[in-house]
Amino acid sequence: MSASETVHIPVLADEVLDWLQVKPGMIFVDGTLGGGGHSRLLAERLEGQGQILGIDRDPQAIERTTKLLDGKPVTCVHGSYSNLPEILNELNVEQVDGVVLDLGLSSDQLADRERGFSFTFDGPLDLRFDPTRGEPASRLLARLSAEHLANIIFEFGEERFSRRIARSIVETRRSSPIQTAGELAELVRRCVPRARNSKLDPATRTFQALRIAVNDELAILDQALTRLPDCVRPGGRIAIISFHSLEDRRVKVAFRQDERYVILTKKPIRPNESEIQRNPRSRSAKLRVAERASR
Repeated sequence: MSASETVHIPVLADEVLDWLQVKPGMIFVDGTLGGGGHSRLLAERLEGQGQILGIDRDPQAIERTTKLLDGKPVTCVHGSYSNLPEILNELNVEQVDGVVLDLGLSSDQLADRERGFSFTFDGPLDLRFDPTRGEPASRLLARLSAEHLANIIFEFGEERFSRRIARSIVETRRSSPIQTAGELAELVRRCVPRARNSKLDPATRTFQALRIAVNDELAILDQALTRLPDCVRPGGRIAIISFHSLEDRRVKVAFRQDERYVILTKKPIRPNESEIQRNPRSRSAKLRVAERASR
């Protein structure tokens, strides 16, 4: 894939646009810019009047999408959506009219053979959104104890065979460190029996767990949920798309317990069958929307 191309398809795009009530002159934040799908559609609704701020931790996404959205009212920033107050302050923006977060892994990242996000390719086991920060997953596997690894895989992957997987990782690394996505995927498949009629690869939950740990995803989401309301004007809206229960539960609880949020979607919005057929990766998506309270 060319550095100036994207294969990512925005999930629940029509629903996001409708719930955010996009009108010309408004300012929106796309806190997970990725391939720029949501930002592009938001910009089109603005009809040249307004501004989109696109944020992403992945420098490759920023570089690619800046080129793709050239000429549109989109400002791309390398950073984390949890730091939105600081980013808005630097841009001299007091508050915005809405925020969208798509917490799913970008198809562009899955297609990158050098990042290890997809175990379809035997690339380096990195899993970092920002390769310039933190440590790759391979280093995590090399230094953590079996107990610590098992806790990560169980807590972040909800994998009931976590202890078996962790023991196998520690045993394997004594003779040969695990360096690639393919090596880890094969190890996990040997540890986890495949459920009958299941299309889910046995390695999926372990890769999810390691990716969450490497990128500190849940802590960043928790921090953002406490900071986002103050960045949005009263009556503005926050739309969050999650892809697994660990994320969705946090969004649901924050929307319910924080008085600055007014819940607009009593139940999460799911993609219809037509969208799932066009984009199978949307199958597990859940959209929740809240409004910034006036008080």
